[in-house]
Amino acid sequence: MSSAALEALLALQGLDTAADQRRHHLEHLPARQSLAALGARRAELSRRRAEVASRREEVFARQASLEAQLEATEARRREVSARLYGGSVSASRDLQAMAGEVDALGTRASGLEDEVLALLEELEPLDAELGAFDAEDAGLVAGEEAARAELAGAEDEVRAELEGLLAEREALAAGLPAELLATYERLRARLGGVGAARLAGDRCGGCHLALPATELDRIRHLPEDAVVTCEQCGRVLVR
Repeated sequence: MSSAALEALLALQGLDTAADQRRHHLEHLPARQSLAALGARRAELSRRRAEVASRREEVFARQASLEAQLEATEARRREVSARLYGGSVSASRDLQAMAGEVDALGTRASGLEDEVLALLEELEPLDAELGAFDAEDAGLVAGEEAARAELAGAEDEVRAELEGLLAEREALAAGLPAELLATYERLRARLGGVGAARLAGDRCGGCHLALPATELDRIRHLPEDAVVTCEQCGRVLVR
């Protein structure tokens, strides 16, 4: 195996490492993380808003029930008052009973009005809280739109870089001996993306472990075009 082929293999490893880094960067772009954080914030905001909306619905239902009772009470009061003052009833006992009922109905109506007003006051802060949630959510939606646009631009840029690296890799791999390339691909798949490394001094650039002195001496006496592998990790070593 020529030393030029081994150097080309190491260059191929550099391209593959750069491509892997681009792929990793593509999956962890800041805009993608921002978008995820905004989505999580919106989900939490939606949960809290649903809780407040549920409480508001309960208060509103009580208000509607009280208003219905108030309307019925007022209708009954008008009915009894009409009979009381309409002249159709002349018996003193009946007139006294109707007057008492009108007073009782008035008292009940007044109490119901107070309860309705209290519930209206209870609704005000809930409505304000819902409004604040909606305003914050609108801001988050705008933030998501901006993050999506930023993400799309960043993705296009990284993909363009990746395509360039892959094209360069394809051209370089085409000139490598098939057996050497197959060995490299097998090791790269098994060893976390690094199938070839530089032998720098006494250390393997892949596993960063020092080779024993006897192994280094053996390698020094091998022909320059011999394929050497690290006895620690098995990667192809380029001297």
